[in-house]
Amino acid sequence: MCSNFQGKLIIISAPSGAGKSTLVQHVIQEIPSLAFSVSCTTRAKREYEVDGEHYHFISIEEFQEKIRQNAFIEWEQVYEGLYYGTLKSEISEHFAQQKHVIFDIDVQGGINIKKQHPEALSIFISPPSIEELERRLINRNTENEETLQKRISKAETEMQFASSFDYILVNDTLVEAQKSLKIKLLQFLQT
Repeated sequence: MCSNFQGKLIIISAPSGAGKSTLVQHVIQEIPSLAFSVSCTTRAKREYEVDGEHYHFISIEEFQEKIRQNAFIEWEQVYEGLYYGTLKSEISEHFAQQKHVIFDIDVQGGINIKKQHPEALSIFISPPSIEELERRLINRNTENEETLQKRISKAETEMQFASSFDYILVNDTLVEAQKSLKIKLLQFLQT
């Protein structure tokens, strides 16, 4: 049986702490045709995370081997030499299941995917302010003072790239941001 399914790519990027993961999880529950692209990372698994659901947690050696195999659509080395990347096979598997792929990815990764796939919809999730972003990161309680300051500094830089995305969504009120994102995605998927 031949399928006419044309899978679409949706890139959701934001500075750390802007709420992109919360928004992505919401729209995945609301829109059944979406599938989450699970990224690979070499960072340690946090207590609440599940391997293969939140990330594929792999060693630096495994990651570097996948780089040599050209297995990533995009990858980068970030904080403290940690690697993050998106496997090409993630997209193929979801398309084979007739699912559109949504990426919850940092700003540079989002820009890299958009360069390779200009047909993708790219959305930048912006915090209302850097001060609010800092408050959210502090409340998240996953950072020490040094990493908190690194994330704030990186966020200030990443905010300058917001205009590189197709759409900017300010996550001021979570419920409103969820509604706006869902509407935008449904419009895109119907085109």
